[in-house]
Amino acid sequence: MTLEQIKQEFINLGTNYKTKDVDRLNRRLIKEKQDVSCLKDICLKEQQYHRTYFQVSLGLLNTLEEQFKFIEDNFYQLSDWWHVDQLTQFINTLDLDYAYAKAKEYVNHSHPFARRWGYVLFMPGLVKDKRSVEMIKSILKDDSEYYVIMAEAWLISYLAIYHPEETYQYFQETTLDYSIIGRAIQKTCDSFRIPSEYKEKVKLIRNRYKK
Repeated sequence: MTLEQIKQEFINLGTNYKTKDVDRLNRRLIKEKQDVSCLKDICLKEQQYHRTYFQVSLGLLNTLEEQFKFIEDNFYQLSDWWHVDQLTQFINTLDLDYAYAKAKEYVNHSHPFARRWGYVLFMPGLVKDKRSVEMIKSILKDDSEYYVIMAEAWLISYLAIYHPEETYQYFQETTLDYSIIGRAIQKTCDSFRIPSEYKEKVKLIRNRYKK
């Protein structure tokens, strides 16, 4: 498929198209086995094509290993793409052990969006597994990049939803920088799935960090 043809498809969506409209288009392109590799060189400049580039390309690959290889080969194309967490929607069913093995590599990557991917790939499904608690705790580390910090905070808040006691203990003991743990506590307190009594407990921990 040529770049001009893909651009025309987006024009056909109209000026007020929504994500569901792009997803509908992408599913059709996958069904038609359309090659969208022409988007690789422009999706950094024109980010409306990011979703199509990754969703269609990943949808045409058969195995999880092939899909992760594609993502790894395209880490640069993730630059400045806040929605890297959406990649989990486009890949095959992900096993916790496989995700952990990959995450250990990604969180040490030089590229910040690769590091972000290393954290968000656990959400939302894999974090429910009790075994994920120790795995995730072992890879959390200080980071200076905003997008990575937010991913870590978001992941910790998910742990608080499904494993509240273990996460509360982590809040008490962690040596993570306040830039991460403070945001994690805030996200925990913002969650409608966490009881108010728990939120009050973690707020007290945050006050200790501030002092």
